[in-house]
Amino acid sequence: MRTTVSLDNQLLTLAKREALTRHQSLASLVEDALRQMLTCTVARSKTRTPVKLPESGEGGLQPGIDLDNSADLLFVMEKRHDSYGR
Repeated sequence: MRTTVSLDNQLLTLAKREALTRHQSLASLVEDALRQMLTCTVARSKTRTPVKLPESGEGGLQPGIDLDNSADLLFVMEKRHDSYGR
């Protein structure tokens, strides 16, 4: 498939040089680089371990806190922030 990509001139020069060194076309070099980057990204995301967040206090969330409602959460946080005089 044909597509157009805009590249920085310096990067393009380096890529063309590398393609010549490897005896391959620029398109082939770009395809290989993309494949390698995407494969690493997928492999890295599969190997991540879950993060256990520390909990403080007892009983989880305080009454009136809804983590799915960011506007209300911000309101509660700002209200508490103001009550400390900061």
